[in-house]
Amino acid sequence: MGKKALVTGSSRGIGAAAARRLHADGWDVVVHYHESEREALALAAELHTIAIRADVREPDEVEAMFRAVGPVELLVCCAGVADFNLLSDVKEPLWRNILGTNTDGTYRCCREAIPGMVHEKSGCIILTSSVWGRYGASCEAPYSASKAAIIGLTKALAKELGPSNIRVNCVAPGPILTRMLTQYDFIDLDALAQDVPLGRIGRPEEVAELIAFLASDRAAYITGQIIGCDGGYGM
Repeated sequence: MGKKALVTGSSRGIGAAAARRLHADGWDVVVHYHESEREALALAAELHTIAIRADVREPDEVEAMFRAVGPVELLVCCAGVADFNLLSDVKEPLWRNILGTNTDGTYRCCREAIPGMVHEKSGCIILTSSVWGRYGASCEAPYSASKAAIIGLTKALAKELGPSNIRVNCVAPGPILTRMLTQYDFIDLDALAQDVPLGRIGRPEEVAELIAFLASDRAAYITGQIIGCDGGYGM
């Protein structure tokens, strides 16, 4: 088996594509899920690995997940949720759910993964922000805020962990064909695609290629970077 990787939110979307791509590169990938058990078990069977459930909003569940998985050489944080609402209509539970999943969940997974990497003086962490974390999106203030925090966390951790030979980078996807875009109808999706210089919505597999590159030795001198995969949307 290859080196061990944990990909959170890997039952579907970008996380699932990343798990498949990393497996193809020889990584021993652990599949993580929260609610999508059927998809996670199917992917785990496909990759000849295990699927483990944890709610990243809950510290005890994240700690239990890492006890079960053990030390990892690669952590890829893809678990995330979104919503489309005016901020004045966002109630406290919705705000806490989005920040709790996207930001706090990422923090908790990093916190658990780091000690083993520091002990080995080796490791790689790849976080997932968004083009909207860089530039903001109307009617997506909680999501934009949660993803902007990931950018700051990436830069801080890269400086903190660099002396231990641990690289930390961040991918910032643009519009990608995942379940998060189901809130848009065909007309809205077409309009969104027209705002992308390449004229189309991206695929999860295209983000997965960037993640695989950042996880590889080809990116051995790259850390602290926020790298877009957005068809030029963020220009």
